[in-house]
Amino acid sequence: MHARDVMVSPVVTVGPNATVRQVAQILLERRISAVPVVDADNKVLGIVSEGDLLHRAESGTERSPSWWLRLLTGDAQLATDYVKSHSIKVQDVMTQEVATAAPETPLHEIAMLLEERQIKRVPIVNKEGQLVGIVSRANLLQTIASARPKLEISLPDSVIRKRFFEELRKQPWAHTFNVNATVQNGVVDIWGFAPSVAERTAIRVAAEAIPGVATVNDHLLETPAFVY
Repeated sequence: MHARDVMVSPVVTVGPNATVRQVAQILLERRISAVPVVDADNKVLGIVSEGDLLHRAESGTERSPSWWLRLLTGDAQLATDYVKSHSIKVQDVMTQEVATAAPETPLHEIAMLLEERQIKRVPIVNKEGQLVGIVSRANLLQTIASARPKLEISLPDSVIRKRFFEELRKQPWAHTFNVNATVQNGVVDIWGFAPSVAERTAIRVAAEAIPGVATVNDHLLETPAFVY
């Protein structure tokens, strides 16, 4: 799947001259946690989220550093904090460095971007740089919740065993020479050695994911790799 398959479109936006109060009202009324800021050509200038409005003078939550922290913090940073907490214009409080993606970006890349940048949403822009949608963490969760369950397929035991080892050989963490498996009537018994709890669990998961597997019996022994 790609960003275009799950993105929200059209997107609620504001201009750079919108007020902080207007944005707060939009977030509450639309039950959203952020709103992109765009110019007259619908190109992304920034984004305002609940986090950007966390420290505001109106709520009495503006930053108030201690005297020793003020000594360590430059005047420019203190001035920046003041602007963020007191300005009434969106252009002064928005986050300007915004990570974006294209409609054809695969979802696994979107997920990596969300994780690496520690953000909750990614605006989607076309080749002209215009905003066409937005993908949030919630949208990724929706793809999981709405996924159709796989049809139960009864595979022969020999095919189940073959697929199990094919899956392990594709994984960089798997040491297939330490693992053996038998399959009888859909019941998989796994024998051998695993260097860690994580790898032992992953081996079990690889078997459980194969269509037609009824039960997985894990007989693996946890042994450091250097032992064998």
